[in-house]
Amino acid sequence: MTSAEFYSHARLYDLMFPGGGPAVDYYRAEADRQGGRVLELGCGTGHKLIPIAADGHPSVGLDFSADMLAEAQRKADERGVAVEWTQGDMRDFDLDGTFGLVFITANSLLHLQEAEDLVSCFRSVRGHLAPGARFVFDVFNPSVRLLAEADGVRRTRESLSFLDPDRGTVSVDVAETYDAAAQVTRGTWYLSTDAAPDFVVAPLEIRSIFPQELPLLVSLGGLRLVERLGDWSGRPFALDAPIQLCVCESA
Repeated sequence: MTSAEFYSHARLYDLMFPGGGPAVDYYRAEADRQGGRVLELGCGTGHKLIPIAADGHPSVGLDFSADMLAEAQRKADERGVAVEWTQGDMRDFDLDGTFGLVFITANSLLHLQEAEDLVSCFRSVRGHLAPGARFVFDVFNPSVRLLAEADGVRRTRESLSFLDPDRGTVSVDVAETYDAAAQVTRGTWYLSTDAAPDFVVAPLEIRSIFPQELPLLVSLGGLRLVERLGDWSGRPFALDAPIQLCVCESA
């Protein structure tokens, strides 16, 4: 995983991306609707899964990063919530039993760059779905205009700056290029304070999945795309939608 270094700073990640909001509400409602055990792949520090577990759902979180899982464990312990955290690879995993809901959120699926890796992930998911279970994931809807603007120039992302209790104000710069053949945006993220410029420099690579190829990849994994929404309120997917929120079941 090319982005391992990016996720080795779990506490900073949480300060930069504090979580909460309509995505959490959506997945909590989905867990309530489905019932049974819940599995999140690419669970990170538990933004979505800890609230779901707090609602009383037996929950398992799988992630590639030991640092992210350690922070998730700390946060769950702080809230007195029991979650089974597992280090593993979403491309190929084998967990005990099946689940009523499996989900991957916040573009985590897009760390898988090769089509065969995505299909392998979907096949592993299918093997863990209970009868009537749902697999739900969200990925961004690629904008060709924005991808074309990835020119490798380092720019400050004002919206991502945050306050670190130890360091003070942290600014975030990003430089990105787009590899059209691979459909991968290759970025370098720079975290700086006035006293410590570039105290973190980390690569982050994210694939784009275009709307026409998505159902095909899902079907190659033995799943069926039941519904595709364009936002957290349940609006149907349209060309200008910010996300592809995909609801799948076993084919």
